[in-house]
Amino acid sequence: MTSSVRITWTLGAHGWADCTVEDQQAKAELTASYISSAPEDFLTAVARLVAGEAENRAQFEAEPTAYRWIFYREGEDVWVRMLELRHGSDHDNKGTEIWSAQLPIDALVRAVIRCFDEVVRSYGESGYHSKWGEHFPRTELEALRRLWHAHRRSDDT
Repeated sequence: MTSSVRITWTLGAHGWADCTVEDQQAKAELTASYISSAPEDFLTAVARLVAGEAENRAQFEAEPTAYRWIFYREGEDVWVRMLELRHGSDHDNKGTEIWSAQLPIDALVRAVIRCFDEVVRSYGESGYHSKWGEHFPRTELEALRRLWHAHRRSDDT
């Protein structure tokens, strides 16, 4: 099972971001537009997995292309699939899988938290707002961090 994953979120032109996800096996590059709540939805989907949901999704709109993250959790492992879709409203079966991995939940959560911690270090919250067009997803990031710490503490007992 793959145990290491890296996710980066790089702001581009106003309202656009590039996201890269990679492990030892493969790398995928996605684009997101601020027309949707991509970072908030992504952080919330991962938080819900930590909280015990078995399946969740997040989607990045790239006008008209979309990138859909599909998460399936079983025990302490998560299978992550990333689909590229011609249109955001398309069914999963119309998408092309561009990356997938089976990861321990902790590896996924660490990668997501590191990603957004690096974003705020690089841009600052006001710089993020200027480039992205929306506020930094501080509430969602901290909710994920709290859930992850609680999850790790419960594993230790």
